Amino acid sequence: MPTPRAAVAVSLSEPDLGIMTEPAGQQGMSLAQVLAMMRARWKPIVMVAVTITFLGAVAIKLLPKTYTATATLIVDSGIKDPLAGADFPMDMVANYVSTQIELMTSPIVLLPVIERLKLTEDNNFTAGFSGSPEALREFVQKSLATSLQVDRGTGGQLLYISASSKNAARAAEIANAVADIYLEQDLVRRNGPARERAQRYSEELAELRNKATLAQDKVTAFRKEHGIDDMTQGAADSEVQALENLHLRLLETQNQRRTLEAKYAPLPSSAASGSPQTLKAQLDGQLEQLEQMKSTYGPSHPKIRELEGQITLTRQSLAEEDRALSGTRELERKYAAAVAEQEAKVLRLREAQDEGGKLLLELESAKSVYKHALDGFDQIMFQAVANHANVSMVSHAVAPLRPTKPNKIKLMLMTLLAGIGLGVCVPLGYELFFDRRLRCRDDMEREFGIPVLAQLEAVPALARAA
Repeated sequence: MPTPRAAVAVSLSEPDLGIMTEPAGQQGMSLAQVLAMMRARWKPIVMVAVTITFLGAVAIKLLPKTYTATATLIVDSGIKDPLAGADFPMDMVANYVSTQIELMTSPIVLLPVIERLKLTEDNNFTAGFSGSPEALREFVQKSLATSLQVDRGTGGQLLYISASSKNAARAAEIANAVADIYLEQDLVRRNGPARERAQRYSEELAELRNKATLAQDKVTAFRKEHGIDDMTQGAADSEVQALENLHLRLLETQNQRRTLEAKYAPLPSSAASGSPQTLKAQLDGQLEQLEQMKSTYGPSHPKIRELEGQITLTRQSLAEEDRALSGTRELERKYAAAVAEQEAKVLRLREAQDEGGKLLLELESAKSVYKHALDGFDQIMFQAVANHANVSMVSHAVAPLRPTKPNKIKLMLMTLLAGIGLGVCVPLGYELFFDRRLRCRDDMEREFGIPVLAQLEAVPALARAA
């Protein structure tokens, strides 16, 4: 039934009145038609809009909250490489940062995060999983990757690691765990070679120290065995000097012996008095004279007494000469033995010095190599414990106070617009396709091509009847 609005239409021939009418069944609707339908169906429009908006608000209210925590890292191009010692090239920073972003979201970093935070026991990451326990870690790793986002700062050197979770504290834990594990792995990758080198250097240094100690022990044992404190050339020089002195003494003794032996040679006509041969001749003459005098004088005669005294003196002088010669010969024998002993000692000392020199050379070489290695040990150890890194932490993630999702204001605006749109479209669509009515003059003119001459307002009786 039409609404309580009456319209009077008069059909006139167009040539008579000169009135241009629209063709019947014109496609499309005018704004007047739309407004008329909206005025007629304002209640359903309001009801649908309010219902949609209310249901949307309830749904928004029931949506789970998602919190996002962000940890910040910085790429420092001024850090020195522990082994090469060169600055990080600035033209490589962009590629380096892109590589690190890809690395942070790879299983190399995420799997240790899962182990550290025990995410395989977290229902937020295991929800919807069905399969073998071996595939659980891979499933959780993919879920973690979707909740993780790594962005590059405007300047190109800042990295923002953002983790999303339904729990604010959990989001901060994930972001910090990713940052910490990445930094730990970066330190291992960057300082691992230096530490391995330091370990090998320490092992080699210990081996060199053992070699030096072994060489020192050999030298000490050799000195004790041969009784040599000084194995330098100076020690042998003193023994050679002693040998030369003994040779000189031996030569002097030999000359003295020869002089004494010359006195015992056959007596020449010009022999000096006091020589052993002279004393023997003198003693023989005195003995012969004594025998002659004993035949003439008695034993107590003064001349016999005097002659016997002279014989005694001669015998004493001759005995002294004999003792001097014997002493000289004995001294010569001793000097000869001493020279032979000293020569043997010098020979042994020379041989010992040659062998000891080799040991000393080995010791000096081992000490030199060990000292050279020890001088560079401090630098190697400093590089090994310096923890060089091109990426460092700027700030850890903190538990956010407000959720980042859902954006209730934005969703409410969208819900309101959807409610208004559906509130208008549903009633209008219902009327257009199921309950089409005449609402205004445009309905007569555009649908039926009938010009409307006058339009009367609603008649109360008809309105009540309607």
